[in-house]
Amino acid sequence: MIFRVLSRSCCVGLALAGSLLRYCLLRFRGRPDERQRADWLHQSCKSVLDAIGIRCRVEGTPPPSGLLVANHLSYLDILVLGAATPCCFVSKKEVRRWPIFGQLGALGGTLFLDRGSRVSAARTATAMGERLALPLPIVLFPEGTSTDGATVLPFHSWLFEPAVERGASITVASIRYQPDGSRNEGDLCWFGDASFLPHLLNVVACNTITVRVCFGSPLAYEDRRTAARETREAILMLREAFSPHQRLRRFAVSEQERIA
Repeated sequence: MIFRVLSRSCCVGLALAGSLLRYCLLRFRGRPDERQRADWLHQSCKSVLDAIGIRCRVEGTPPPSGLLVANHLSYLDILVLGAATPCCFVSKKEVRRWPIFGQLGALGGTLFLDRGSRVSAARTATAMGERLALPLPIVLFPEGTSTDGATVLPFHSWLFEPAVERGASITVASIRYQPDGSRNEGDLCWFGDASFLPHLLNVVACNTITVRVCFGSPLAYEDRRTAARETREAILMLREAFSPHQRLRRFAVSEQERIA
């Protein structure tokens, strides 16, 4: 296990160094636009995930534009969705100070929001409206914080407003982590007062981690509260559909039917 942690840590360092070099080359050619930054973040997230040893399984089709909303379990969600499709993120300002992920997000064009400031909220909503006109999805975690995966918290609705006002599509993404047999999803979730570095080392020490991302169909909504409520319900259903316990239950039922 110690060898795995050391080797993967070195691989992560090399992946980050390569990403920073690519960004420097990008800046050398001129100021990158939002699409170029998203493409850079996409490649960076894939390389860091590979270095950590996380395998992604994608169900459905990532949206080419509009608002993309997902449940939030960990800082790893940024890597997972960034690797699944070129995109930009809306995150709380505290993420800017996170090691690795804050730097990747900032260089990749993340909109950082001060949740306690109305001025910041208004500026973020305006910036979201401008980016919704681009062929690039905006990723939002409407729970406002990460959880242990036991449930999906109620969604804050106000950041749905820019998409609703412009008639932009809103797509859901369900994230579920499936570590090796000795661990469960909760061991990979980063929430509450958990320290970053010990948690990251725990993740790197895992033998195998598979993350399943399931994209729904793009839909338009007439008001933000309906959008918040229905997207949350859709993510809950997607997570339930791909729950290991749910798969086991379906297998047991089919076996009973076969025997009968």
